[in-house]
Amino acid sequence: MIQAIIDIGSNTVRMAIYDIEGQQVEMIMKKKNMVGLASYLKNNVMEQQGIDKVCEVLDEYRAFLQSFHITAVTAFTTAALRNAANSSEAVAEIVRRTHIPVRVITGDEEAVFDFIGATHDVLDPEGLLIDIGGASTEIVYYKQQQIVRKVSLLVGSLALKTKYVQDILPNSQEIAAMQTEVESMLKTVLALKSIRHASICGIGGTFKGACALYNLLFKRRRENLVMQAKRFLPMIDLYRRDREISVDDTIRLMKAVPERLHTIIPGLVIADVLAQHFQSDKIIYSDSGVREGYIYDQLLDKK
Repeated sequence: MIQAIIDIGSNTVRMAIYDIEGQQVEMIMKKKNMVGLASYLKNNVMEQQGIDKVCEVLDEYRAFLQSFHITAVTAFTTAALRNAANSSEAVAEIVRRTHIPVRVITGDEEAVFDFIGATHDVLDPEGLLIDIGGASTEIVYYKQQQIVRKVSLLVGSLALKTKYVQDILPNSQEIAAMQTEVESMLKTVLALKSIRHASICGIGGTFKGACALYNLLFKRRRENLVMQAKRFLPMIDLYRRDREISVDDTIRLMKAVPERLHTIIPGLVIADVLAQHFQSDKIIYSDSGVREGYIYDQLLDKK
């Protein structure tokens, strides 16, 4: 059967279409809209403009699905709407206007779905699974393919950009402020205090963009999925607003992350602080994540 999964994230709204036969799941196509929903959180309230943008995208997706008579549709939303003080009212309006049921998944659920999705790829027997979103960062510590601990940090790439960065790229002071916030937040996470020298599997758009930029900057093959963590800080420094950026490096940035120019450096700041905190030498990018995990955990067993 054909199944549509709509993921209303803090940076993007994505729809992926899957062909599901028994336990086999194959993604046929996907559509993505950069909405930047987290930037419409003002005083922890989701503004009407943000709700309107989500409704506009979902109406577009619904029309597409109706054209192909696809009726199996599941939509969920993560941190930007989950953390808003008016979350219930905002989601209810989106459902009423678009006629698409939307489930608000918790931080714990998001971390579990991330883990289940990524473990269908190759993972080390023990390590950390990290998903840096627009408004939150999900961290899963796993051992022998089982979740040991999971944490949702209320810090994301778009949230940091909105709070600290005055232009597209940050300057030195803005980078330092972002680093301080992430470091301070990590100190409060006692559940992960003892974890050191862990391998990191990164999923989601931030790590996808980081990997694309990494490969261009360090002349790696496009298919490379392994990043040395020690190179994240030089990447951040390279794209400071208060230094001269070469034409070649500008081209590389625009080619790698055309839709994430404003959030990729805040995302790299989070990734770098995490890697230093956990004393991790490398990060491996995985293309599977929350949407696939949702299918495996919530849909396959029900067919």
